[in-house]
Formats: sequence, structure tokens, C-alpha cells
Amino acid sequence: MTKFQASNHASAQPRTNPQHARRRKVVMQIASGLYRVGSDTVNSYLIVGPDGVTIIDAGLPGYWKLLQADLAAVGKSLGDVRALILTHGDTDHIGFAARLHRETGVAAYIHEADADRARLKVKKPTWGWGPVKIGPLAGFLWYSARRGGLRPQPATELQTIADGDLLDVPGSPRIIHTPGHTPGSVAVHVPAVDALFLGDTMTTRNVLTGVTGPKPAPFTLEPEQAVASLDRIEGVDATWLLPGHGPAWDGGVPEAVRLIRETAAESRR
Repeated sequence: MTKFQASNHASAQPRTNPQHARRRKVVMQIASGLYRVGSDTVNSYLIVGPDGVTIIDAGLPGYWKLLQADLAAVGKSLGDVRALILTHGDTDHIGFAARLHRETGVAAYIHEADADRARLKVKKPTWGWGPVKIGPLAGFLWYSARRGGLRPQPATELQTIADGDLLDVPGSPRIIHTPGHTPGSVAVHVPAVDALFLGDTMTTRNVLTGVTGPKPAPFTLEPEQAVASLDRIEGVDATWLLPGHGPAWDGGVPEAVRLIRETAAESRR
């Protein structure tokens, strides 16, 4: 285990950068060159390299100030951001995308099948919630509301991506289409930071029940298709599996896939 890793598949421990302590006391470092913005209730990630910064998912609108503080804490600024990749177009993933484009000119990458969702032209149906516990649901809604989640801004300036694309941006991310949660959901493999970003193809803390560990994400439109899409990531070699919600997982891709399939099978019984 390196000094950057967390034990027992939990999220990484925060590390303090004294040089920027006044701006933000703690920046969450998962591994070398890999950081999380905000809390793991709603995840947004930074891939930081000598050639700039790639952001994976834009979280909630209120993450804008956190983004700037975390960039400063690692010696970067908005001017160093080269790309934003959206794992899908749900409102808790497009958060600051419109603001980022307005301030820097960076247009988010998204799969074509989710482009209109990110533009807020497609509303997500109300099915696919699964089990609900009042406490975790209330906590998620309160967290989101306080960070602008009830006032999402459409991400109108977009660049479309497709399965197999290798992007010429920091980290050289590879796109893996994983439809199910939404039609245009993708996973993003970044060997440079030994990570696989999964969006809501996986959750490690269900926002509706509080249950932890790799599980199918709630609000999934096509559960069977989402499980079938796991075949596309099962062979990926990555230490870190990074979901849209919940802590980082370092227990291996095959084990995460097994646990998700197991939970999905139990839910169908």
C-alpha cells in the first residue's frame, strides 16, 4: 500500500498542502496526480499532470468554488484545465460544466446519446429508484439542494465522444460506452493515474439507502443493460475504481463487477 492509498477499499485520506492552507485546508488526494473535488456524496475528479488538468464529471453547480480552491491547492488554476469529461448527462454530473465553458472556453465531452440530457432537453423518468430509506434520501437531497442541485444549468456547449475514443488531453483517457444507467453512460479509463472512472455504472454508497460497497446505482433506466455493460469493463486493469457517488474502491475491477452482478441478481428474485 502506497502512502496515497486507503485501506480496506475505503476512500483515500486527505492530504494537506501547507502552501495553500489559507485557500483550503485540505485537498482530497486519492493517488499521485488524482484528486477528488467536494465530498463523496457527489463526486468530481481531477487528473493533474504537467500538461494540464482533465476533470471527470462536474458534480453540482456549487462545486465551482471548490474546484477553484482545489486547483489552487495543487498549484493549478482554471487556465490549466484542458478538458471536462462527463460520464453521463444527469444533473448531478453536469454541475459547473456551463460555468467552466463560460469562463475558460472548455466544452465538455459527452457521449452523443446523452448530449440532450446534459442540455436539459431530456428529463429522467421517475422509475428505477429501487429501495429507499428516508434518512439517506433526505441527506442526499439536502446536500444537493445546498449546492445548487435544484437549479441545474444546461451544458449547451458539448463535444461528443464514442466508444473506444482515446482523447488527446491530460491523462490520455479512453472512453468505454456502458449504457444502462442512461443511454450515453460511459466509463473512462486513465492508465496514467491507474484509474477507471465509472460515473453511475457503479455506486459504492447508495444515495437512497446508505448501503456501501460496489452496487448497481439507483435511478438506472435499463438495469439489465447496465449489468450487461459490465462485460465492457471487466477486463480493464486499474487499481482505482471511482464512482459518481461513494468512496473510491481499490479492491479490483473483477471483484467490483462480481459484487454488482450479485446484487443485481438478488434484486430480481
